[in-house]
Formats: sequence, C-alpha cells, structure tokens
Amino acid sequence: MKVVVNAFSARLGGGQTYLRNLFAHLPDDPGLDVQVFAADDLALPPDPRVRRVHTAWPTTNPLLRAVWEKLALPRWLAKQRADVLFCPGGVVATRPPRGVKVVSMFRNMIPFDARVMAAMPWGPQRLRNLILRRVLLRSLAEADLSIFISDYAHACIERRRHIANAVTIPHGIAAAFRTAGGEVERPAAAPAGRYLLYVSRFDIYKHHAEVVQAYARLDAAVRERHPLLLLGENDLPSASRVRALVRSLGLQGQVQMPGAVPYADLPAYYHHAHAIVFASSCENCPNILLEALGAGRPVLCSDVMPMPEFGGDGLLYFSPYDSASLHAALHKVIADEALSRQVAAAALERSRQYDWAVTARRTWARILALGTASGSASARARDDGTAVVHGGS
Repeated sequence: MKVVVNAFSARLGGGQTYLRNLFAHLPDDPGLDVQVFAADDLALPPDPRVRRVHTAWPTTNPLLRAVWEKLALPRWLAKQRADVLFCPGGVVATRPPRGVKVVSMFRNMIPFDARVMAAMPWGPQRLRNLILRRVLLRSLAEADLSIFISDYAHACIERRRHIANAVTIPHGIAAAFRTAGGEVERPAAAPAGRYLLYVSRFDIYKHHAEVVQAYARLDAAVRERHPLLLLGENDLPSASRVRALVRSLGLQGQVQMPGAVPYADLPAYYHHAHAIVFASSCENCPNILLEALGAGRPVLCSDVMPMPEFGGDGLLYFSPYDSASLHAALHKVIADEALSRQVAAAALERSRQYDWAVTARRTWARILALGTASGSASARARDDGTAVVHGGS
C-alpha cells in the first residue's frame, strides 16, 4: 500500500516529534510504501519503506507551496498510484485523484481560541489565522479520516461543524523521557540544587509573565534555593517583555532564560527539576506536559482544557491567568515534601497512559484500513473497465 505524506507544514518541534515517532513505529507490513514530502531537517528512520521525496517546485514559501499542492501534487498522486494522502498539518489543499483517500489531522488550536485571537493585533498574522480557521474546518469535514489528538479539540470543532469520520488518538511519550528512578547525568547548563522548570517557547498564551510574577511572590530565601529556569525559544517579543519584567522585579540570576536547548537534552532537565511548571492556556495535545509527566517529578499545571484531560486528577492545577494561583501551588509543592512526593507519583502513574508505540499503532491501523478499501475499489474499477485517470508528474 502506498501512503503519501505531505509534511511540509511540520517545521516546529511538536509536528516533527509526532512524525518522527510515527515513522519509527511502522506496522509489520512489507508492502507498505511511505513517501514523505518534508523539510530536510525532519529526520527519517533508516527503513527502506520510508523515503523522502523532493520537489522541483519551491515549497518553503506558503503561497508557492499552496500552488504546488493544488497543481503538482494531484499529478504526483496519480502517477504513483497512491492509496492514501496524509496531511498531518490539517490543511488539505489538494483535490486527490479518484480512489485516493485523504487523512487530515487537527493540531492547531490557535484559530479557534477566542482569547488568543482577541489578543492578536490586526495584521497579517491574525488574517492568516482567520483564513486558516475556515480552511481547517473544510479540510476536516471533507477528509475520509480526521484524526484528533484530544477529546477537547474534537468537541471544539464539532461545535462548529460535524466531522463524520473522526477518531481521537492522543500523542505519546518517548522512552527517553521516562527517567523516573533512573540515573541521569545532570545537564551542565542546569542550575545547581533544586530548580523550578518551565519548558516552552515564549508566546502570549504561554504566560511566562504570570509565571515570573508568581515566582517573585515567593520568599527571597526560597527563591535563593530554587532558581527558576525558563527553557525555550526566546527570540520573540514576548521574551523581551519577560526579560524586562525580570529586571524590574530584581530577579536577575534567580530567573534564568538560556533559550532553547537540544531536544535530546530535555529529559535530563526534567529529571533534575524540583518541580515542573506548565502554564499554557492554548493547546491541543501538549507534548511538553506529557514529557514532563514521564520524569516522575511534581507537575504544576494550567487548569485550562485540555491540560486536565491529559494530567488527570493528581497534579497541582492553577489558573495561568492569575499569578496568585500559581504562587499558591508553588508554595505548596516547595513547603510540603509529602505533597510533593504525592504529586510526583501521580504524574508518573498518569504518564503510563501515553506511549508513542500505541499512538503509532492506532494511527497506522486506521490509515491502512482506508488504503485497503481504496485499493479494493480501484481494483474493481479497473476490472470492470471503468477509467482510472493517472496524470503526469
């Protein structure tokens, strides 16, 4: 069976993490042929059934990529006699040839989050998200299979438009992040002693400012023993505002913002943290939260859905819009060792519900079922003389 994956939109961490794990857990099917259109920085496994396909047409520009998806990709699908087109970014801009099934996936909650959209100034970014909202709804509704990664996201879309062929398959946790009880070398850049950790790129809905304000409410002696480490891409305007806030509160040295670190180094940072904060208010399936659970450390988590859907009942929840709420949670987990151990145990237990091998197995099973039906229909069409059109590349 031939599956073509249009992964050109997977340029950030979450999308690439998903695809790497999906390709790393292929089903035991020697007839599977997976062709991947993707940026060169997406590492593919050394499996001969997965191969990268390059285009002569430039696709780094979104407008040029849209033209390629409209005009060139349908011809490629026909020429290759593909069974399934999988668009993990959610947007399906291609009208596939007859017999090719389409799989869409919903990942981006921003166009559907009223608070985030209201906070976004009028301009190209807001216009892009308004257009994206319409395109995503259409893509999900018209696909032969639409994959959601949280029940919360599925419900949000269903309130706007019914999706007939839908399934919820949450993301997983890689083995490298299951460090609880193990020996992990301390990262050289990690603060000494018991530090508090928040991993996330700086953006308005990540609430770094509220995290810093909550941390500033802690007693000075507590802050001296528990520096706050903010890991993540910090070249955005939000990061500059957080740096200014840190200076205004006199927290230089206690709040550290070293920027992004290699993905492979993250498990060690989680493992050695005294407590992990996750303060986002706009997520679909929060990979960072899932990976934090695997470390078996106490997790303080945003109470905005879908975070409780993934964190369960045992975490310490707070409102990301209210620094006093997070301060209370921080104070509890630092002052009460018994509570800290209880929350850590709950996080570890919850982490056992998420595994990339299970995510991939469920996903491939759904895709293969579609392809089998597509292949049978195409074969019947050829047998009874019905025309099956195959265009050029």
